[in-house]
Amino acid sequence: MYLRSPERYPGNKEVCNERFKKLSHTIYECKYHIVCCPKYRYRIFKDEIKEYTKGQIYSLCGQKDLVEVLELNIQEDHIHLVMSIPPKYSVSSIMGFLKGKLALRLFQRYERLGKRYWGRHLWSRGYCVSTVGLNEKQIREYVKWQERKEKEIEQKQLSLFK
Repeated sequence: MYLRSPERYPGNKEVCNERFKKLSHTIYECKYHIVCCPKYRYRIFKDEIKEYTKGQIYSLCGQKDLVEVLELNIQEDHIHLVMSIPPKYSVSSIMGFLKGKLALRLFQRYERLGKRYWGRHLWSRGYCVSTVGLNEKQIREYVKWQERKEKEIEQKQLSLFK
């Protein structure tokens, strides 16, 4: 696929500037919806750990050139991310970096996690990733909606035991 030069196609100039990003020899739009879970889907991302994790994800992504977190939703037992990752990085290298550094920081700050995760293995081995194309808005809304829906389900389940 060849990208049209904005100079030759003035109607596309605004779209190229807003939608695509540039590296020295590349114009790109690489956005991904990523879901990762702690081992055994333990519900560890609550209260202080959730807020700390959120801050650390933004901090770690800021260490990588042009990697951006567009949406972030931390559930008690998994994390949803919508990220922009330039083509000079693979998704697996970013996820390896993110999960590795985040695990080290969480174990260092919250020693009680080390008891639950013996061997210092915080994350399940894999993750789910899908590319975000023309339906980015729909996926972003889904990431925001996910938390509300999960709380509704939890409330319904709790009401069964009352």
